[in-house]
Amino acid sequence: MFTIIKRPHTSYWSQQEQNLSPNCILSPQNTEDVSKAIKILSRYNTAGNSTTAPCQFAIRGAGHSPWAGSANIDNGVTIDMRSIKAVKVNSSGKTVSIGAGARWSDVYRVLDAIGLGAAGGRIADVGVGGLITGGGMSYFAPKYGFVCDQVENFQVVLASGEVVNANAVDNPDLWSALKGGSNNFGVVTRFDLRTFPQGKIWGGTIYNTIDTVPAQVKAFATFNNATDYDTNAAMINTYGYLGQIGAWSVANLLVYTENTTNPSVLRPFTDIKPQIGNTMRLSNLSDITSEQVKSAPYGLRQLFLTRTYGNDPQFLQSVFDIANETLTARFAKAPGLIYALAFQPLPSSITVHGARTASTPGSNNNTTAPNALGLSPSTGPQVLALQTIQWALPTDDAAINSAAREIWQRADALAQRMGLRRPWLYLNYAAQDQDPIASYGADSVERLKAASRKFDPNGLFQRNVPGGFKLFPGGGGIREM
Repeated sequence: MFTIIKRPHTSYWSQQEQNLSPNCILSPQNTEDVSKAIKILSRYNTAGNSTTAPCQFAIRGAGHSPWAGSANIDNGVTIDMRSIKAVKVNSSGKTVSIGAGARWSDVYRVLDAIGLGAAGGRIADVGVGGLITGGGMSYFAPKYGFVCDQVENFQVVLASGEVVNANAVDNPDLWSALKGGSNNFGVVTRFDLRTFPQGKIWGGTIYNTIDTVPAQVKAFATFNNATDYDTNAAMINTYGYLGQIGAWSVANLLVYTENTTNPSVLRPFTDIKPQIGNTMRLSNLSDITSEQVKSAPYGLRQLFLTRTYGNDPQFLQSVFDIANETLTARFAKAPGLIYALAFQPLPSSITVHGARTASTPGSNNNTTAPNALGLSPSTGPQVLALQTIQWALPTDDAAINSAAREIWQRADALAQRMGLRRPWLYLNYAAQDQDPIASYGADSVERLKAASRKFDPNGLFQRNVPGGFKLFPGGGGIREM
């Protein structure tokens, strides 16, 4: 039986989410509880009971989304999935079943103990559910694609309350839609994720002084452009400003997913001097991902804002220069400020996994189930760019939000002139006013809309779940064909 909680949670990552107050919080203990809750909410919101969507609700996993209303709600119902967090490896050791309320720390703790790995989050306390349904980047992305590409099966509660599986055999269109289509189709209660043998990995963070930017962007662009891309290597190149000391530094999060110390592919980064910090070591996923938790403290105001660009070192240097200039002039003195401009490689070795052929168990049939993200390896290497900003006071919201958007506007104009503008937006990094689903392309969007019409014909998750990125803004057009 699910628990009804009448007090708001303060355990959300962002201050914006913490400040919302639902009328009640449902804490389901299992899939059956979720089904009961959705049946009640669906019945209550059925046309004829009310014409004004009388009971909106939110779906919470770990609560790591930054913007207000993404996984919480004012004056509605929040379904808090955190009690559904079991992690169980199947008897063959080839898949792991993960409850939708689990964090990646829960998963890695189980897998590390038995010598297995899985593509998953790079920060231990990020939730499983939101990461996967938004696509999901991982240290294993160059080898296996996005995390969603590794899902063998989703267990889903539909708007009717029916519990279904979505995989290569059952509901393959829903299986495909959930790989990047977010919360538009139902409530996922379990993910069955592929596993693989995994020993120690080499990883950590190297910190450099800010005068190394030219060497950093050159190393990054060369790494991202490699024709023989080493799929064991993953990295995030970040330029951070800490308001407390008024200074920039560079942080390279480096991981090599084999038991190899300082592999040659990462030496262009490890050789950059001077270093002001170095945590590189051989360890396991639990340890490496736990290190990153301290870089994302709870309780501050948060902003994510993303772009995708072509791969060019001169351009990346210019984007840093734009960020430095704008930050210095507009919001450097905001209390509690932690600013980060991050570049991540998006080579073809990642995007090639987006459309794969899955064999149907027990038959000779194949089912093509592309993810929903709309990326193609033919585009070549791209740069996934992200601004993350943390600050203390709501009074600085307007200035910081405006300045961050100005940084991207200026970078966009430069990218357009250099032929480096790319349309794709990573949903898990998108701000509330961005439209990542539209960036997937018309064909993908139409497949997602078709899945919504089929599995949620009355539009419960379009009209009554305002959080997330909707397929039919305002709930309109759901019945259109």
